[in-house]
Amino acid sequence: MFQKYNRNIYEKPGIVKKRIRIAVMLFILLILLAGASFLYYHNPSGGLKLACPSYYFTKYYCPGCGAGRACYALLHGRWYQAFRYNPLLVILLPWLILYYGLCSIQWLIYGKERVSIHIPEWIPMVILLIMLLYGVARNIDIYPFILLAPSAV
Repeated sequence: MFQKYNRNIYEKPGIVKKRIRIAVMLFILLILLAGASFLYYHNPSGGLKLACPSYYFTKYYCPGCGAGRACYALLHGRWYQAFRYNPLLVILLPWLILYYGLCSIQWLIYGKERVSIHIPEWIPMVILLIMLLYGVARNIDIYPFILLAPSAV
């Protein structure tokens, strides 16, 4: 019974059949579209409050604070406002979209993703370090650093 299940899902060992990959990608795109359309019509700083648990309990901004409002501003074409809410997100978002887009397309076509093996190991570590330093810097109450805190224009 297990081998019959494997033949229905896999082309070769470790490679999911193309029609299943297409269905998975369409499902993921549908979820992303639903989330983007919900966020487009529901302002996070208005009636729908996206509370950050880190800020709620500690009163310190985490690296992701303001990301919901920044995405809302990006969906409405307000780039500077999005940058004021979360500059790191606005800087990293095009790279994340490119990376996940390439990985998804490669998985959809070939059944394997090989983009990650060409990325040096130090790059994710540097991004993690930048996120940690950004999380600390946006909580410093001195002039240049207070600009990193989420704020409306």
